[in-house]
Amino acid sequence: MVAPSTTSGTDEIAQTTAALSDLSRPCWVIRDREDIRVTSDEAVAARSEVLAAVGPLTPDRLGDRSFQHFHGVRYGYMAGAMANGIASPDLVSALAKAGYLASYGAAGVVPAKVDAALAELTATLRDTPFACNVIHSPSEPALERAIVDACLRHRVTCVEASAFMSMTAELVRYRVLGLRSAPDGEIVRGHRVVAKVSRLEVAEAFLRPAPAALLRQLMESGDITAESAHLAATVPMADDVTVEADSGGHTDRRPLLVALPEIIALRDRIAGESPLAANVRIGAAGGIGTPAAAAAAFGLGAAYVVTGSINQASVEAGTSAATKELLATAGSADCVMAPSSDMFEMGVQVQVLRRGTMFAGRAAQLYDAYRAYDSIDAIPQKVRDGLERDIFRRPLESVWDECVRYFTERDPNQIAAAQNNPRRRMALVFRWYLGLSSGWSIGGDETRTADYQVWCGPAMGAFNSWAAGTHLASARNRRAADIAHHVMTGAAFHTRVSILRGAGVHFPPQCATYWPSL
Repeated sequence: MVAPSTTSGTDEIAQTTAALSDLSRPCWVIRDREDIRVTSDEAVAARSEVLAAVGPLTPDRLGDRSFQHFHGVRYGYMAGAMANGIASPDLVSALAKAGYLASYGAAGVVPAKVDAALAELTATLRDTPFACNVIHSPSEPALERAIVDACLRHRVTCVEASAFMSMTAELVRYRVLGLRSAPDGEIVRGHRVVAKVSRLEVAEAFLRPAPAALLRQLMESGDITAESAHLAATVPMADDVTVEADSGGHTDRRPLLVALPEIIALRDRIAGESPLAANVRIGAAGGIGTPAAAAAAFGLGAAYVVTGSINQASVEAGTSAATKELLATAGSADCVMAPSSDMFEMGVQVQVLRRGTMFAGRAAQLYDAYRAYDSIDAIPQKVRDGLERDIFRRPLESVWDECVRYFTERDPNQIAAAQNNPRRRMALVFRWYLGLSSGWSIGGDETRTADYQVWCGPAMGAFNSWAAGTHLASARNRRAADIAHHVMTGAAFHTRVSILRGAGVHFPPQCATYWPSL
Protein backbone atom coordinates (compact mmCIF):
# COMPACT_ATOMS: atom_id res chain seq x y z
CA MET A 1 0.00 0.00 0.00
CA VAL A 2 1.21 3.54 -0.69
CA ALA A 3 0.43 6.29 1.82
CA PRO A 4 0.24 8.83 0.39
CA SER A 5 0.75 8.08 -3.27
CA THR A 6 3.65 9.52 -5.21
CA THR A 7 1.21 11.71 -7.08
CA SER A 8 -0.29 13.22 -3.92
CA GLY A 9 -0.28 16.98 -3.45
CA THR A 10 1.99 18.92 -1.17
CA ASP A 11 -0.71 19.25 1.50
CA GLU A 12 -1.08 15.49 1.83
CA ILE A 13 2.70 15.00 1.86
CA ALA A 14 2.94 17.62 4.61
CA GLN A 15 0.14 15.97 6.61
CA THR A 16 1.86 12.59 6.39
CA THR A 17 5.19 14.04 7.47
CA ALA A 18 3.52 15.83 10.38
CA ALA A 19 1.81 12.65 11.55
CA LEU A 20 5.03 10.65 11.40
CA SER A 21 6.89 13.45 13.19
CA ASP A 22 4.41 13.63 16.07
CA LEU A 23 6.48 11.14 18.04
CA SER A 24 4.51 11.37 21.27
CA ARG A 25 1.28 10.12 19.63
CA PRO A 26 0.36 6.92 17.75
CA CYS A 27 0.34 7.06 13.97
CA TRP A 28 -2.25 5.22 11.88
CA VAL A 29 -2.36 4.35 8.19
CA ILE A 30 -6.05 4.39 7.26
CA ARG A 31 -8.30 3.87 4.29
CA ASP A 32 -10.60 6.87 4.05
CA ARG A 33 -13.14 6.23 1.28
CA GLU A 34 -10.86 5.28 -1.61
CA ASP A 35 -7.75 7.06 -0.36
CA ILE A 36 -4.99 5.73 1.88
CA ARG A 37 -3.53 8.31 4.20
CA VAL A 38 -1.67 8.77 7.47
CA THR A 39 -3.03 10.41 10.61
CA SER A 40 -2.17 10.92 14.26
CA ASP A 41 -5.76 11.90 15.05
CA GLU A 42 -7.29 9.12 17.14
CA ALA A 43 -10.84 10.22 16.34
CA VAL A 44 -10.20 10.03 12.60
CA ALA A 45 -8.58 6.61 12.98
CA ALA A 46 -11.53 5.35 15.05
CA ARG A 47 -14.03 5.95 12.24
CA SER A 48 -11.80 4.63 9.45
CA GLU A 49 -10.39 1.30 8.33
CA VAL A 50 -6.96 0.97 9.98
CA LEU A 51 -4.43 -0.74 7.72
CA ALA A 52 -1.32 -0.32 9.88
CA ALA A 53 -0.27 1.53 13.01
CA VAL A 54 2.77 2.43 15.08
CA GLY A 55 2.82 3.57 18.68
CA PRO A 56 4.43 6.64 20.24
CA LEU A 57 8.22 6.58 20.11
CA THR A 58 9.97 9.54 21.67
CA PRO A 59 13.80 9.73 21.54
CA ASP A 60 14.18 8.77 25.20
CA ARG A 61 12.60 5.37 24.45
CA LEU A 62 15.30 4.30 22.00
CA GLY A 63 17.74 1.64 23.12
CA ASP A 64 17.94 -0.04 26.52
CA ARG A 65 16.29 2.14 29.16
CA SER A 66 18.60 0.68 31.80
CA PHE A 67 21.43 2.70 30.21
CA GLN A 68 19.63 5.92 31.11
CA HIS A 69 18.74 4.70 34.59
CA PHE A 70 22.22 3.42 35.38
CA HIS A 71 24.06 6.53 34.19
CA GLY A 72 21.45 9.06 35.26
CA VAL A 73 20.87 10.48 31.77
CA ARG A 74 17.75 10.98 29.65
CA TYR A 75 18.81 9.38 26.37
CA GLY A 76 20.59 6.29 25.04
CA TYR A 77 23.18 8.54 23.42
CA MET A 78 26.80 9.14 24.32
CA ALA A 79 29.35 11.56 22.89
CA GLY A 80 32.62 9.67 22.86
CA ALA A 81 35.93 11.19 23.91
CA MET A 82 38.04 12.99 21.34
CA ALA A 83 41.69 13.14 22.37
CA ASN A 84 43.79 16.18 23.24
CA GLY A 85 40.82 17.86 24.85
CA ILE A 86 38.83 18.17 21.62
CA ALA A 87 35.99 16.70 23.67
CA SER A 88 36.39 19.79 25.84
CA PRO A 89 34.87 20.71 29.21
CA ASP A 90 32.51 23.04 27.33
CA LEU A 91 31.34 20.22 25.06
CA VAL A 92 30.93 17.78 27.93
CA SER A 93 29.03 20.32 30.02
CA ALA A 94 26.67 21.29 27.19
CA LEU A 95 25.73 17.69 26.51
CA ALA A 96 25.52 16.67 30.17
CA LYS A 97 23.14 19.54 30.95
CA ALA A 98 20.93 18.43 28.04
CA GLY A 99 20.67 14.87 29.37
CA TYR A 100 23.34 13.09 27.35
CA LEU A 101 26.40 11.19 28.58
CA ALA A 102 29.62 12.78 27.30
CA SER A 103 33.26 11.87 27.83
CA TYR A 104 36.10 14.36 28.35
CA GLY A 105 38.99 13.80 25.90
CA ALA A 106 41.86 13.30 28.35
CA ALA A 107 44.03 11.23 25.99
CA GLY A 108 47.20 13.08 25.03
CA VAL A 109 46.61 15.85 27.58
CA VAL A 110 49.31 16.47 30.19
CA PRO A 111 48.23 15.44 33.71
CA ALA A 112 48.07 19.00 35.05
CA LYS A 113 45.58 20.01 32.35
CA VAL A 114 43.51 16.86 32.90
CA ASP A 115 43.36 17.71 36.58
CA ALA A 116 42.23 21.27 35.81
CA ALA A 117 39.59 20.08 33.32
CA LEU A 118 38.11 17.58 35.77
CA ALA A 119 38.09 20.19 38.52
CA GLU A 120 36.19 22.53 36.19
CA LEU A 121 33.69 19.85 35.20
CA THR A 122 32.95 18.67 38.72
CA ALA A 123 32.50 22.26 39.89
CA THR A 124 30.24 23.14 36.95
CA LEU A 125 28.16 19.97 36.75
CA ARG A 126 28.14 18.97 40.42
CA ASP A 127 25.98 15.80 40.45
CA THR A 128 25.18 15.82 36.72
CA PRO A 129 26.81 12.69 35.22
CA PHE A 130 29.74 12.80 32.80
CA ALA A 131 32.67 10.56 31.89
CA CYS A 132 36.41 10.90 31.41
CA ASN A 133 38.41 9.00 28.84
CA VAL A 134 41.13 6.61 29.99
CA ILE A 135 43.12 5.52 26.96
CA HIS A 136 45.47 2.55 27.00
CA SER A 137 49.02 3.93 26.87
CA PRO A 138 51.42 1.00 26.43
CA SER A 139 54.38 3.29 25.71
CA GLU A 140 53.48 5.75 28.52
CA PRO A 141 52.11 3.80 31.52
CA ALA A 142 52.72 6.77 33.82
CA LEU A 143 50.19 8.80 31.84
CA GLU A 144 47.51 6.12 32.25
CA ARG A 145 48.11 6.09 35.99
CA ALA A 146 47.99 9.88 36.16
CA ILE A 147 44.57 9.99 34.46
CA VAL A 148 43.19 7.33 36.81
CA ASP A 149 44.59 9.23 39.79
CA ALA A 150 42.90 12.42 38.58
CA CYS A 151 39.57 10.61 38.16
CA LEU A 152 39.83 9.24 41.69
CA ARG A 153 40.87 12.60 43.12
CA HIS A 154 37.92 14.41 41.56
CA ARG A 155 35.49 11.55 42.24
CA VAL A 156 34.68 10.98 38.58
CA THR A 157 32.24 8.08 38.65
CA CYS A 158 32.44 7.01 34.99
CA VAL A 159 35.33 6.42 32.60
CA GLU A 160 35.34 5.56 28.92
CA ALA A 161 38.12 3.04 28.38
CA SER A 162 39.47 3.09 24.83
CA ALA A 163 42.25 1.52 22.71
CA PHE A 164 42.83 -1.26 25.26
CA MET A 165 44.33 -4.45 23.87
CA SER A 166 44.38 -6.20 27.24
CA MET A 167 43.43 -5.34 30.80
CA THR A 168 45.79 -3.12 32.77
CA ALA A 169 46.38 -2.70 36.47
CA GLU A 170 45.39 0.98 36.37
CA LEU A 171 41.96 0.37 34.86
CA VAL A 172 41.36 -2.53 37.27
CA ARG A 173 42.40 -0.29 40.16
CA TYR A 174 39.80 2.33 39.17
CA ARG A 175 37.07 -0.27 38.78
CA VAL A 176 37.76 -2.12 42.02
CA LEU A 177 38.04 0.99 44.20
CA GLY A 178 34.42 1.76 43.35
CA LEU A 179 32.99 -1.59 44.45
CA ARG A 180 31.17 -2.10 47.72
CA SER A 181 28.64 -4.52 49.13
CA ALA A 182 25.12 -3.22 49.83
CA PRO A 183 23.10 -4.41 52.87
CA ASP A 184 21.04 -6.70 50.62
CA GLY A 185 24.21 -8.35 49.33
CA GLU A 186 24.19 -6.66 45.93
CA ILE A 187 27.52 -5.33 44.70
CA VAL A 188 27.33 -1.57 44.12
CA ARG A 189 29.47 -0.30 41.25
CA GLY A 190 30.48 3.20 42.24
CA HIS A 191 32.97 3.44 39.39
CA ARG A 192 31.31 2.80 36.04
CA VAL A 193 33.30 1.64 33.02
CA VAL A 194 32.20 2.08 29.41
CA ALA A 195 34.64 0.10 27.26
CA LYS A 196 35.14 0.90 23.59
CA VAL A 197 36.23 -2.20 21.64
CA SER A 198 36.38 -3.58 18.11
CA ARG A 199 37.74 -7.10 18.69
CA LEU A 200 36.13 -10.15 20.23
CA GLU A 201 39.06 -10.96 22.51
CA VAL A 202 39.10 -7.44 23.95
CA ALA A 203 35.32 -7.46 24.37
CA GLU A 204 35.57 -10.75 26.25
CA ALA A 205 38.13 -9.28 28.66
CA PHE A 206 35.66 -6.52 29.57
CA LEU A 207 32.71 -8.90 29.80
CA ARG A 208 34.54 -10.98 32.41
CA PRO A 209 35.83 -10.03 35.88
CA ALA A 210 39.30 -8.55 36.36
CA PRO A 211 42.15 -11.06 35.91
CA ALA A 212 43.13 -12.72 39.16
CA ALA A 213 46.83 -11.95 38.55
CA LEU A 214 46.15 -8.20 38.37
CA LEU A 215 44.01 -8.33 41.51
CA ARG A 216 46.86 -10.06 43.37
CA GLN A 217 49.33 -7.48 42.05
CA LEU A 218 47.16 -4.61 43.27
CA MET A 219 46.68 -6.23 46.68
CA GLU A 220 50.42 -6.76 47.07
CA SER A 221 51.09 -3.11 46.18
CA GLY A 222 48.48 -1.97 48.68
CA ASP A 223 46.30 -0.29 46.04
CA ILE A 224 43.23 -2.40 46.89
CA THR A 225 42.09 -4.50 49.83
CA ALA A 226 41.44 -8.23 49.92
CA GLU A 227 37.74 -7.48 50.43
CA SER A 228 37.63 -5.34 47.27
CA ALA A 229 39.45 -8.03 45.33
CA HIS A 230 36.89 -10.57 46.50
CA LEU A 231 34.02 -8.40 45.21
CA ALA A 232 35.82 -7.86 41.89
CA ALA A 233 36.13 -11.59 41.28
CA THR A 234 32.51 -11.83 40.14
CA VAL A 235 31.79 -8.41 38.58
CA PRO A 236 32.46 -7.82 34.84
CA MET A 237 35.10 -5.18 34.16
CA ALA A 238 32.63 -3.09 32.15
CA ASP A 239 29.05 -2.01 32.64
CA ASP A 240 28.74 -1.10 28.97
CA VAL A 241 30.72 -2.26 25.93
CA THR A 242 30.70 0.04 22.91
CA VAL A 243 31.33 -1.76 19.63
CA GLU A 244 33.46 0.62 17.58
CA ALA A 245 33.12 0.19 13.82
CA ASP A 246 34.52 2.50 11.12
CA SER A 247 35.35 5.54 13.22
CA GLY A 248 37.80 8.42 13.36
CA GLY A 249 41.09 8.00 15.21
CA HIS A 250 41.85 4.49 16.48
CA THR A 251 39.74 2.05 14.48
CA ASP A 252 39.81 -1.40 12.92
CA ARG A 253 37.28 -0.12 10.34
CA ARG A 254 35.02 -3.12 10.94
CA PRO A 255 31.49 -3.05 9.51
CA LEU A 256 28.93 -2.39 12.24
CA LEU A 257 26.58 -4.92 10.64
CA VAL A 258 29.15 -7.60 11.43
CA ALA A 259 30.73 -6.39 14.65
CA LEU A 260 27.66 -5.42 16.70
CA PRO A 261 25.67 -8.69 16.37
CA GLU A 262 28.87 -10.69 16.88
CA ILE A 263 29.71 -9.02 20.20
CA ILE A 264 26.08 -9.16 21.37
CA ALA A 265 26.20 -12.90 20.72
CA LEU A 266 29.51 -13.14 22.61
CA ARG A 267 27.95 -11.37 25.60
CA ASP A 268 25.03 -13.80 25.56
CA ARG A 269 27.35 -16.84 25.42
CA ILE A 270 29.45 -15.61 28.33
CA ALA A 271 26.28 -14.91 30.32
CA GLY A 272 25.55 -18.65 30.18
CA GLU A 273 28.51 -19.30 32.48
CA SER A 274 28.80 -15.89 34.18
CA PRO A 275 25.26 -14.57 34.81
CA LEU A 276 26.31 -10.99 35.65
CA ALA A 277 27.61 -10.59 32.09
CA ALA A 278 23.98 -10.57 30.94
CA ASN A 279 23.63 -7.11 32.46
CA VAL A 280 26.44 -5.61 30.36
CA ARG A 281 24.86 -3.42 27.70
CA ILE A 282 26.28 -3.38 24.17
CA GLY A 283 26.33 -0.05 22.34
CA ALA A 284 27.30 1.03 18.84
CA ALA A 285 29.85 3.56 17.58
CA GLY A 286 31.55 4.31 14.29
CA GLY A 287 29.75 5.58 11.21
CA ILE A 288 26.89 7.08 13.22
CA GLY A 289 26.50 10.54 11.77
CA THR A 290 22.86 10.65 10.73
CA PRO A 291 19.48 9.75 12.23
CA ALA A 292 19.13 6.88 9.75
CA ALA A 293 22.45 5.40 10.91
CA ALA A 294 21.45 5.73 14.58
CA ALA A 295 18.09 4.09 13.85
CA ALA A 296 19.88 1.24 12.08
CA ALA A 297 22.16 0.72 15.10
CA PHE A 298 19.19 0.58 17.46
CA GLY A 299 17.50 -1.82 15.05
CA LEU A 300 20.53 -4.12 15.27
CA GLY A 301 20.09 -4.27 19.04
CA ALA A 302 22.35 -1.46 20.29
CA ALA A 303 21.51 -0.44 23.84
CA TYR A 304 22.85 3.05 23.08
CA VAL A 305 24.73 4.87 20.34
CA VAL A 306 28.01 6.80 20.50
CA THR A 307 28.94 9.67 18.19
CA GLY A 308 32.40 11.10 17.67
CA SER A 309 33.48 12.74 14.43
CA ILE A 310 30.33 14.85 14.08
CA ASN A 311 30.93 16.46 17.47
CA GLN A 312 34.41 17.58 16.47
CA ALA A 313 32.87 20.22 14.20
CA SER A 314 30.58 21.53 16.93
CA VAL A 315 30.84 25.00 18.45
CA GLU A 316 31.93 23.62 21.84
CA ALA A 317 34.64 21.28 20.52
CA GLY A 318 38.17 22.22 21.55
CA THR A 319 39.54 22.65 18.06
CA SER A 320 40.14 25.58 15.74
CA ALA A 321 37.64 27.30 13.47
CA ALA A 322 39.83 26.38 10.50
CA THR A 323 39.63 22.68 11.32
CA LYS A 324 35.89 22.88 11.90
CA GLU A 325 35.47 24.40 8.44
CA LEU A 326 37.53 21.56 6.93
CA LEU A 327 35.33 19.02 8.70
CA ALA A 328 32.13 20.76 7.63
CA THR A 329 33.07 20.36 3.97
CA ALA A 330 34.33 16.76 4.13
CA GLY A 331 32.74 13.94 2.17
CA SER A 332 32.35 10.37 3.38
CA ALA A 333 35.29 9.27 1.18
CA ASP A 334 37.65 12.00 2.41
CA CYS A 335 39.31 9.83 5.08
CA VAL A 336 42.54 7.82 5.11
CA MET A 337 44.59 5.74 7.55
CA ALA A 338 47.86 7.13 8.97
CA PRO A 339 50.42 6.11 11.63
CA SER A 340 49.35 6.72 15.21
CA SER A 341 51.39 8.86 17.58
CA ASP A 342 50.71 6.94 20.80
CA MET A 343 51.33 3.49 19.27
CA PHE A 344 53.76 4.47 16.51
CA GLU A 345 56.34 1.74 17.12
CA MET A 346 53.65 -0.97 16.99
CA GLY A 347 52.48 0.11 13.55
CA VAL A 348 49.01 1.05 14.78
CA GLN A 349 47.11 3.46 12.53
CA VAL A 350 44.38 6.04 13.02
CA GLN A 351 41.77 7.30 10.58
CA VAL A 352 42.20 10.96 9.67
CA LEU A 353 40.87 13.57 7.29
CA ARG A 354 42.59 13.47 3.91
CA ARG A 355 41.03 16.51 2.27
CA GLY A 356 42.89 19.77 2.84
CA THR A 357 45.94 18.30 4.60
CA MET A 358 49.13 16.40 3.71
CA PHE A 359 49.52 14.84 7.14
CA ALA A 360 48.77 11.22 6.20
CA GLY A 361 51.42 11.06 3.48
CA ARG A 362 54.06 12.72 5.61
CA ALA A 363 53.32 10.51 8.61
CA ALA A 364 53.66 7.46 6.37
CA GLN A 365 57.10 8.73 5.28
CA LEU A 366 58.20 8.79 8.90
CA TYR A 367 56.96 5.30 9.60
CA ASP A 368 58.71 3.98 6.48
CA ALA A 369 61.94 5.58 7.69
CA TYR A 370 61.48 4.08 11.16
CA ARG A 371 61.14 0.62 9.67
CA ALA A 372 64.07 1.07 7.26
CA TYR A 373 66.73 2.48 9.61
CA ASP A 374 68.02 1.62 13.08
CA SER A 375 68.74 5.17 14.21
CA ILE A 376 68.64 8.78 13.13
CA ASP A 377 72.35 8.61 12.27
CA ALA A 378 71.65 5.69 9.91
CA ILE A 379 69.24 7.73 7.77
CA PRO A 380 70.92 8.67 4.45
CA GLN A 381 71.72 12.37 4.26
CA LYS A 382 69.43 12.98 1.26
CA VAL A 383 66.47 11.37 3.05
CA ARG A 384 67.26 13.23 6.25
CA ASP A 385 67.50 16.55 4.43
CA GLY A 386 64.04 15.95 2.97
CA LEU A 387 62.55 15.12 6.36
CA GLU A 388 64.08 18.19 7.98
CA ARG A 389 63.01 20.49 5.14
CA ASP A 390 59.49 19.25 4.36
CA ILE A 391 58.20 17.74 7.59
CA PHE A 392 60.12 18.95 10.65
CA ARG A 393 61.28 22.32 9.27
CA ARG A 394 64.25 22.18 11.63
CA PRO A 395 67.28 19.94 12.37
CA LEU A 396 66.45 16.64 14.00
CA GLU A 397 68.83 17.46 16.87
CA SER A 398 66.66 20.42 17.87
CA VAL A 399 63.58 18.18 17.69
CA TRP A 400 65.23 15.82 20.17
CA ASP A 401 65.94 18.74 22.50
CA GLU A 402 62.22 19.59 22.44
CA CYS A 403 61.35 15.95 23.14
CA VAL A 404 63.56 16.04 26.24
CA ARG A 405 61.82 19.15 27.55
CA TYR A 406 58.35 17.75 26.78
CA PHE A 407 58.79 14.33 28.35
CA THR A 408 60.58 15.74 31.38
CA GLU A 409 57.20 17.18 32.34
CA ARG A 410 55.00 14.41 30.98
CA ASP A 411 56.89 11.14 31.58
CA PRO A 412 60.66 11.29 32.34
CA ASN A 413 60.95 7.51 31.92
CA GLN A 414 60.56 7.98 28.18
CA ILE A 415 63.82 9.95 27.99
CA ALA A 416 65.66 7.51 30.24
CA ALA A 417 64.57 4.59 28.06
CA ALA A 418 65.80 6.35 24.91
CA GLN A 419 69.21 7.46 26.14
CA ASN A 420 70.95 4.23 25.22
CA ASN A 421 68.45 3.06 22.61
CA PRO A 422 68.97 4.87 19.26
CA ARG A 423 65.89 3.32 17.69
CA ARG A 424 63.72 4.40 20.61
CA ARG A 425 65.17 7.87 20.34
CA MET A 426 64.30 7.98 16.64
CA ALA A 427 60.74 6.94 17.44
CA LEU A 428 60.34 9.79 19.95
CA VAL A 429 61.65 12.29 17.40
CA PHE A 430 59.23 11.06 14.75
CA ARG A 431 56.39 11.09 17.26
CA TRP A 432 57.15 14.78 17.83
CA TYR A 433 55.63 15.52 14.42
CA LEU A 434 52.74 13.10 14.88
CA GLY A 435 51.90 14.57 18.26
CA LEU A 436 52.22 18.24 17.34
CA SER A 437 50.26 17.85 14.10
CA SER A 438 47.05 17.41 16.05
CA GLY A 439 48.01 20.40 18.20
CA TRP A 440 48.47 22.55 15.10
CA SER A 441 44.98 21.54 13.99
CA ILE A 442 43.47 22.21 17.40
CA GLY A 443 45.17 25.60 17.72
CA GLY A 444 44.65 26.61 14.10
CA ASP A 445 48.34 27.26 13.37
CA GLU A 446 48.19 28.99 9.98
CA THR A 447 51.82 28.14 9.21
CA ARG A 448 51.11 24.43 9.51
CA THR A 449 47.77 24.04 7.71
CA ALA A 450 49.18 21.36 5.39
CA ASP A 451 50.23 19.31 8.44
CA TYR A 452 46.92 19.25 10.31
CA GLN A 453 46.14 15.84 11.77
CA VAL A 454 42.36 15.72 12.02
CA TRP A 455 40.85 12.49 13.35
CA CYS A 456 37.80 11.78 11.25
CA GLY A 457 35.59 8.91 10.11
CA PRO A 458 33.11 8.67 7.21
CA ALA A 459 30.25 9.63 9.54
CA MET A 460 31.40 13.23 9.16
CA GLY A 461 30.74 13.23 5.43
CA ALA A 462 27.39 11.50 5.90
CA PHE A 463 26.37 14.17 8.41
CA ASN A 464 27.41 16.94 6.02
CA SER A 465 25.32 15.44 3.20
CA TRP A 466 22.30 15.11 5.48
CA ALA A 467 22.67 18.60 6.94
CA ALA A 468 23.16 20.33 3.57
CA GLY A 469 20.65 23.12 3.09
CA THR A 470 19.70 23.25 6.79
CA HIS A 471 20.89 25.40 9.68
CA LEU A 472 23.37 22.64 10.58
CA ALA A 473 25.24 23.03 7.30
CA SER A 474 27.37 25.79 8.81
CA ALA A 475 29.92 24.83 11.48
CA ARG A 476 29.01 28.06 13.29
CA ASN A 477 25.53 26.65 13.99
CA ARG A 478 26.57 23.19 15.11
CA ARG A 479 26.00 22.98 18.84
CA ALA A 480 26.68 19.56 20.32
CA ALA A 481 23.36 19.23 22.15
CA ASP A 482 21.43 20.35 19.05
CA ILE A 483 23.25 17.74 16.96
CA ALA A 484 22.37 15.07 19.55
CA HIS A 485 18.75 16.19 19.63
CA HIS A 486 18.31 15.94 15.87
CA VAL A 487 20.16 12.62 15.59
CA MET A 488 17.98 11.03 18.28
CA THR A 489 14.71 12.67 17.19
CA GLY A 490 15.42 11.65 13.62
CA ALA A 491 16.30 8.11 14.74
CA ALA A 492 12.90 7.80 16.41
CA PHE A 493 11.23 9.14 13.25
CA HIS A 494 13.10 6.68 11.00
CA THR A 495 12.31 3.80 13.36
CA ARG A 496 8.59 4.53 13.09
CA VAL A 497 8.85 4.71 9.30
CA SER A 498 10.69 1.37 9.31
CA ILE A 499 8.00 -0.29 11.45
CA LEU A 500 5.29 0.84 9.05
CA ARG A 501 7.34 -0.27 6.07
CA GLY A 502 7.55 -3.68 7.70
CA ALA A 503 3.76 -3.72 7.69
CA GLY A 504 3.75 -3.13 3.95
CA VAL A 505 3.40 0.65 3.86
CA HIS A 506 5.42 2.47 1.21
CA PHE A 507 6.19 6.16 1.57
CA PRO A 508 7.41 8.59 -1.08
CA PRO A 509 10.85 10.00 -0.27
CA GLN A 510 9.47 13.47 0.52
CA CYS A 511 7.92 12.28 3.77
CA ALA A 512 10.15 9.36 4.79
CA THR A 513 13.29 11.27 5.76
CA TYR A 514 13.87 13.40 8.84
CA TRP A 515 15.47 16.81 8.26
CA PRO A 516 16.71 19.09 11.04
CA SER A 517 14.88 22.35 11.58
CA LEU A 518 15.22 25.16 14.07
